[in-house]
Amino acid sequence: MTQPPTAQRHVPVLAARCIELLAPAMADGGVVVDCTLGMGGHAEALLEAFPAIRLVGIDRDPDALELASARLARFGDRFTTVHTTYDDVAGALGSVGAREATGILMDLGVSSLQLDERERGFSYAVDAPLDMRMDTSESATAAELLASASEAELRSILYRYGEEKFAPRIARAIVRRRQDAPLTTTGELVDIVRESIPAAARRTGGNPAKRTFQALRVAVNRELDILESAVPAALDHLRLGGRIVVLAYQSLEDRIVKQELVRRSTSSAPHGMPVELEEQKPTFELLVRGAEKASAEEIAQNPRAASVRLRAAIRTRPTRRSPR
Repeated sequence: MTQPPTAQRHVPVLAARCIELLAPAMADGGVVVDCTLGMGGHAEALLEAFPAIRLVGIDRDPDALELASARLARFGDRFTTVHTTYDDVAGALGSVGAREATGILMDLGVSSLQLDERERGFSYAVDAPLDMRMDTSESATAAELLASASEAELRSILYRYGEEKFAPRIARAIVRRRQDAPLTTTGELVDIVRESIPAAARRTGGNPAKRTFQALRVAVNRELDILESAVPAALDHLRLGGRIVVLAYQSLEDRIVKQELVRRSTSSAPHGMPVELEEQKPTFELLVRGAEKASAEEIAQNPRAASVRLRAAIRTRPTRRSPR
């Protein structure tokens, strides 16, 4: 089936708000890093809004890089792609001869491309091979994980990454099912999850397999492990006055982002100290209170904005020096 043009397939979430928050740092140009390029929607909006910037787009998915490169070819050498995970901000900047970024954007989670390509196995809405890899050139598939993990490991994955309260039932059912034959399709997994969850619990909250699919996707792609190193790396490579905007779509991602931004924007001076030493002063200032959500109008235009949580900050001081 012929796919529509990339710009029609991907409507970037909160693009206008991202531009508004990043704009004050863009006056003198510089390098902007789009840590999660996807199909290039946010990158296109940024390149159009700020003609003086150069943008580096990171993605671990070769298909995304190919599509985004075609979409953004008109920007010439103002746009560069890097095939890596987004904790390698230093490497991405180095690819264009830079050490610091003027702005950084992170649009976390699974991309529109990955959800829309049924053969990738990210969606519980269609039957497809159990793959779920963001980079199909590396790592084990979801099917391989389900075949090799112990019941305890599966239970832990479902609890930790999916916050699935029926994790013991689902893990037990997966192990029982694979004794007869390996799980190879998303439809088989959906059936197992549905049969494992009590009927009363299936009546609300959407598809009962949603949390299981999220947990497996996160585990297969090491998403939270990478995010835990990516947020500090991004903040460390922002120049003075540089700004970062992060869009998260589930509580586990948002918690990691929130904790690091709060840590960087809070004084490290012990409570009750009469004087705050220079190295104890915060290096960032939060640009929004809490986490912003999408408006009802934005959600109506772009349903994928329904669960978004936006956080943003500006670098106000150099990195704290470690005590000697």
